Amino acid sequence: MILFVNSLTVIDFSYLCNKRGAVGESWIVDLTLHGQLNAESMVLDFGLVKKQIKGIIDDCIDHKLAVPNNINGELIQYNEHNILDCSFGNGYHLAMSAPNQAFCLIDADVIDEHTVTDFLIATIMPQLPDNIEKIEITLKPEHSQSFYYHYSHGLKKHDGNCQRIIHGHRSQIGISLDGMTIPRLQKEWADKWQDIYLATAEDKIHSSELKHIKANDDDVCFAYTAQQGYFEMAISKERCDILPCDTTVECIADYLSTAVKEIYPYKDVKVTAYEGVGKGSISYA
Repeated sequence: MILFVNSLTVIDFSYLCNKRGAVGESWIVDLTLHGQLNAESMVLDFGLVKKQIKGIIDDCIDHKLAVPNNINGELIQYNEHNILDCSFGNGYHLAMSAPNQAFCLIDADVIDEHTVTDFLIATIMPQLPDNIEKIEITLKPEHSQSFYYHYSHGLKKHDGNCQRIIHGHRSQIGISLDGMTIPRLQKEWADKWQDIYLATAEDKIHSSELKHIKANDDDVCFAYTAQQGYFEMAISKERCDILPCDTTVECIADYLSTAVKEIYPYKDVKVTAYEGVGKGSISYA
């Protein structure tokens, strides 16, 4: 028998790519289970699918930084935290120290839909009942009706997993002036923030204040202590945009609408900022 659940969950995370650096991503998860009927005449109760399997996925990769085997750098694992230092194309540098739960280590040369699918299947299958013979997972981005960008960030004030200093999203952006959608402005911001790290100004520190990592001369550095522990990072300044506010989606929408309003002061501005799939914030200026 076959059981399926479409759009079981959305994985919002960042991953390391030797060409692009830290890439924020959002993938919709479709799940199919193959197996025999259990004592309840079910392959698996939908409630357990949505609770147990979604929980496994959330625990192992959601809101984390996924790191492949062949990253151009070094990852040092300690008992309570990991230290990462790597370089990417065009001289881009990234160093990070964070609690272990902020990382997802994947035994593959690259992070993509196929390797993450294999990783999830290998993680989930041992935790399922014996009547489940096989599972299939499809990871896919949201169908885009607008331009989008990949961004990473961390929210020190968040009491959940958003506090992890490098996690991210693939997000659409909508901008309209006087009620008319302006694709040119949407593309400009999507291009500006493609594969960007969005930082908060109040989290910025001097490189001499870093405790576990070293910064390059052209890096900007950030650190904070949150509920899950101490986080710090150094990143090439050209791959980072420092905002004068928190980088929640509400603040991002407000920041964008204010920036657009400065250029078009006599227009009614509406910005729709997404945080991954099917959720976000709207700001008017």
